[in-house]
Amino acid sequence: MNQENLPKHIAIIMDGNRRWAKAKGMPSNFGHREGAKTLEKIVRYANKIGIKHITVYAFSTENWKRTSEEVSALMGLFQSYLDDYSKRADSENIKVKIIGSREGLSKRMQDSIEKCMERTKNNTGIVFNIALNYGGRDEILRAVQNIAEKVQKNEILPNQITEEMISDNLYTKGQPDPDLLIRTSGEIRLSNFLPWQLVYSEFVFIDKNWPDFSEQDLRDAIEIYQKRTRKFGAN
Repeated sequence: MNQENLPKHIAIIMDGNRRWAKAKGMPSNFGHREGAKTLEKIVRYANKIGIKHITVYAFSTENWKRTSEEVSALMGLFQSYLDDYSKRADSENIKVKIIGSREGLSKRMQDSIEKCMERTKNNTGIVFNIALNYGGRDEILRAVQNIAEKVQKNEILPNQITEEMISDNLYTKGQPDPDLLIRTSGEIRLSNFLPWQLVYSEFVFIDKNWPDFSEQDLRDAIEIYQKRTRKFGAN
């Protein structure tokens, strides 16, 4: 792995928690808990090797369609994870940001989000974005609505709208777009994850469920990224 050519920003779709649990004859929530342990391990390692930003897909706007039992268990897991992890993230110099819509989240969950972000906001290590209640199209829609309000107030003209302005109205404002996207479990799709930000990212799909993903798997994905030539549309 070339330390001089590390991706600045890695995005991860953590797929396969439920399949991993089912293969072991365990309930879905067991897979989600083990997936949370894997996530913490991977973020710690990414911080150690010098990755500046990491964004993970924790819960999509479409995940509300799952059974009420699973959604309730997931929300309980997120709640306890945020309350507990903020302490460790702070001690490890990790800056946590929760991106996504707060609509539909409980008041207690929203309070936990604010406390976690406030506690770690001055940390200077890796920026750890957790996409919670996140949908890519919803994010772009909200950005367009924000810009439309400025047009309506005559603060800007329609022909003054730029790509940079749209980026500045996304949840990832001020952060570089991901250089590398990793998706586990062998699925090959984006699933409404960061559609604006991933337009020139390199994709690596891994046929391994998320709880089994290791530090070496992250290294391998980075090495695959480093062997590719990024042309951004040029010859």
